[in-house]
Amino acid sequence: MSKVYSLRVEQVLPIGLEEAWDFFSNPANLAAITPGNMGFNIISKHHGKKMYPGQVIEYTVSPVLNVPLYWMTEITHVEDKKYFVDEQRFGPYSLWHHQHHFSETPAGVEMIDIVHYKLPFWFLGDIANSLFVAKQLKGIFDFRYTKVEELFRKTDTAIPLTGKLT
Repeated sequence: MSKVYSLRVEQVLPIGLEEAWDFFSNPANLAAITPGNMGFNIISKHHGKKMYPGQVIEYTVSPVLNVPLYWMTEITHVEDKKYFVDEQRFGPYSLWHHQHHFSETPAGVEMIDIVHYKLPFWFLGDIANSLFVAKQLKGIFDFRYTKVEELFRKTDTAIPLTGKLT
């Protein structure tokens, strides 16, 4: 059986909690903070604009060799301006559980992402994780970190990317 891996990323932005929540809880903004080479495209038509528990969002992504894969996530938990959780219902992972946490700090809003994921194909999934999946996920979150910094004109209060795969 393959292992469950995790990734934690922290970032502080010099914006208010409401602005951060409005941006990150809107599915339409996902494409702006996803690397272009992922071929990310929202294909669902009825997912709505405001996040709510039970919301289903459908995408295609092309993480390997530009081959499009179907991915469906469900927003399973939402506490307004505090956190939300998306879980994969169909897609490339055996398990995908992504927590998005938001809290006010003197420097702005601290965002913490915690991802737990598991790959299919038992030990072959572990090998794939070692060879490229872990690096690709870190690259996606590195891109997002940089893009969010640009979008919100981050100042010198930036903290370094602390994303760590375990």
